[in-house]
Amino acid sequence: MHKMIKILAIIIVFGFNFTAKAEDISGFLLDQSISRSGHEFYRQLSILWQDIPSTAGATVTIKEALLPKAGTVLSVELNHQIVYTTYLGRRLSPIDEQVEQAALILIKVLASNNFSKFSDDLSSSGL
Repeated sequence: MHKMIKILAIIIVFGFNFTAKAEDISGFLLDQSISRSGHEFYRQLSILWQDIPSTAGATVTIKEALLPKAGTVLSVELNHQIVYTTYLGRRLSPIDEQVEQAALILIKVLASNNFSKFSDDLSSSGL
């Protein structure tokens, strides 16, 4: 619950530039996971993804690579750039913290991308 408060605080802090137009379509979240843990990671992240504002044009892909006899490496890509990587063991274990970390990183990257677009608009107008 404490992590959700942090996520909401970040959204509020960066909310100055999160005004979506009616014609904007939210971004996509794609699942390319292969394990039960990977699918659970995707499921939990998709719930948080719905609440992240200003995702239009963003494509997030959850990819998972097998590590023989060790588990898997799960990576989160935003527009074909890896923004988060984590290890998932062979046994099922709680992944709540990893999902929240990935969501926070996605919010930060989206906010910085939106801020840079916003500041580019200002610089071109001469203000």
